[in-house]
Amino acid sequence: MSAPASPSPRNAWLAVSVSITAVLVVVGFLIGFAWLPFSGAAGSSQGLWTAICTAAGLLGKPPTNAPVVPADYQTTRVEIVPQMLDGASAQSVGRGATLALRCTMCHGARGLSDANSPNLAGQYSIAIYKQLADFKTGARVSAVMAPLVADLSDQDMRELAAYYAYLPRVSDRPAAAEAPPRIVESGAPLRGIAPCGACHGDIGSKAAAAWLDGQPVVYLQAQLQAFASGERRNDIGEQMRNVARRMTPEEIAAASKYYADRP
Repeated sequence: MSAPASPSPRNAWLAVSVSITAVLVVVGFLIGFAWLPFSGAAGSSQGLWTAICTAAGLLGKPPTNAPVVPADYQTTRVEIVPQMLDGASAQSVGRGATLALRCTMCHGARGLSDANSPNLAGQYSIAIYKQLADFKTGARVSAVMAPLVADLSDQDMRELAAYYAYLPRVSDRPAAAEAPPRIVESGAPLRGIAPCGACHGDIGSKAAAAWLDGQPVVYLQAQLQAFASGERRNDIGEQMRNVARRMTPEEIAAASKYYADRP
């Protein structure tokens, strides 16, 4: 048997096929990266190169004149800076301890709860301050917390946060031997879910993100469900709502149990 002939540049069909393919590529490029971007509201005000780069995702979309629609509910007013509560003095911690006497019924005498309320001992001070401020403004709704924070000044909330952050994280739980569930360790990239530890301590720690280890499982699960339903909405930029609403009920239960079982 003779070997098949290799394509020759002089082959008319090959030349026509290559030419048609090249024309289609050029036309598709012009339509997708030039004509369609220019057909938008702001297309006529930008150059061809800017339109191409914008369509390719190399530049952000040009601003529009569309009005900003404010949320129809109270949002958090706290502006987070990582060092905002650094350097609390002994006097601040002491005043915070006095203020914390009103908190012991739910959060325990030493910040460790027996009532399925969050444990505050050793919690990040920024996380505590933000939640207190949100309860006070109504960004986070609670019939229990609202009257307790109503008369707190900004300095009071900072001192409470300093006191609870000062307390040691104490636990009589043994170290959990089980591996973290996939949603905690790796997230779910195809659903836009980052690993929990990216914000909550295993991989990194984001300012105002709470320390979750050892929190009551009932509390953790209730908060994830509240974020998923939109009942709780004091997260900045809807970060937690975007994560929780994409989690399955089984993933919510698994993540809650994992963190609750950690010492």
